[in-house]
Amino acid sequence: MSDPRDLVAGIEECQRVRGEFEERFAGYGVIGLPFGSGHVLALRRFPASSIGPGYRSVWHRDPDGRWTFFQDIEAVHGCSRYFGAAVAEVASAKIEIEWVGPELFSVTVTDAAHRLDWDVALSSSAVSRAMSAIGRWLPTAVWRNRWFPAAMGAAAGPLLRAGKVRLAGRAPNGQRFVASPLMVWLVAESTATLDGVDLGSIGPSPTPGRMGDFRIPQRGVFAIGNAFFR
Repeated sequence: MSDPRDLVAGIEECQRVRGEFEERFAGYGVIGLPFGSGHVLALRRFPASSIGPGYRSVWHRDPDGRWTFFQDIEAVHGCSRYFGAAVAEVASAKIEIEWVGPELFSVTVTDAAHRLDWDVALSSSAVSRAMSAIGRWLPTAVWRNRWFPAAMGAAAGPLLRAGKVRLAGRAPNGQRFVASPLMVWLVAESTATLDGVDLGSIGPSPTPGRMGDFRIPQRGVFAIGNAFFR
């Protein structure tokens, strides 16, 4: 399997996908990354969308449970289209993703009131490699059937030591979603500061992150894949 930086470079060239019976997004990101301090981060980069231009989005949950979405696209075309009912603030921001090595990248988020600096180092394990081998060869029709992602999520949590994982269900705004991580890696190391405050060491959060039926893993997971919403 190629390293994630090379795979992402190819994905960035894709500008459009077709949604037959649902709204579809293709790309990559950090499904979720918990910190022992109670902070949670997530990254979504979808170069291709069936409903509009591609975009970047960074999610942050503070230890009090307050969610903020940063995105570089109008809310109607981004993550808040589906998750906004559970979000306290949606901020338009400049989001930059820079790959500095085959498994190393940094994320910078800036808007009028906030700045996030986030560094991520990825790794793989026997389990993540096996999941990627299965995921990338399965036809899209299998992933679009919500029963398979539901079973995959139930198995992935214990296998990756990531707590409860749900890849299918209902988003806070009411749409049904299916997430299909075709290839996965683990977050080996990460540091982040928000507005000058260090978010601390990565590790299981005292309170797991949740958005409707979607659950943030209790271990950092990076994935390449698709998301479907109905």
